[in-house]
Amino acid sequence: MAEPPSTNPIEKMISGASNFFWDAFAALRVNGISGDYAEFGCHQAGSFHAAYHAMTAVGERRKMWAFDSWQSLPDDHPLDAHPGWVLGEGGVGGVDNFHAACDRLGVPRDAYTAVEGYYKNTLPPLGTDGAPTDIALAYIDCDLYSSTVTVLDFLEPRLKHGMIVAFDDYYCWTPTTLSGERVALEEFLTANSQWNFSRYKEIHWAGTSFVVESTAALPGG
Repeated sequence: MAEPPSTNPIEKMISGASNFFWDAFAALRVNGISGDYAEFGCHQAGSFHAAYHAMTAVGERRKMWAFDSWQSLPDDHPLDAHPGWVLGEGGVGGVDNFHAACDRLGVPRDAYTAVEGYYKNTLPPLGTDGAPTDIALAYIDCDLYSSTVTVLDFLEPRLKHGMIVAFDDYYCWTPTTLSGERVALEEFLTANSQWNFSRYKEIHWAGTSFVVESTAALPGG
């Protein structure tokens, strides 16, 4: 008798992400989109290992980047507030716990580079030419509006036609207003009309993804 589907939202997120990553890496391969995998918000490697195994399953070998503080969520902006986030408390024990999770989940150390620290401290110093400079798939799972703004600022000079940008918490909002990743993206696109984000695939109940298109490449562009 088949097992009933899981009602655990975290388990459903991981299952959905695995399907998304397979499709995304297959599309990137078929469409000839070069570049690395960059994940912003890696926690205990749930989506990171799903990305690695999907990538290898479709015959891809791309450099992987893990960006995270592996500490408590910063409390930087009113739009960071959300009933599901605990700001300024807790943490996940540093990057060593992430390495241990990758070891346990079959992600070899030589497949990725981990960059530890809050995005506001680690990303701006990379400027426009700090690695990674060629990204095929960016997976944004940093929960907060302020963190997403910093990540999108980092990605802006690295955007290119055909890459995929995914948002793990796009559909997370508060009882009274929009917040987080969705607001950050809408503001970014308003300020950067040279790029069109075309809806690609849903990831799970909270996440969605976009194919980046140069507006100059669109009909009439």
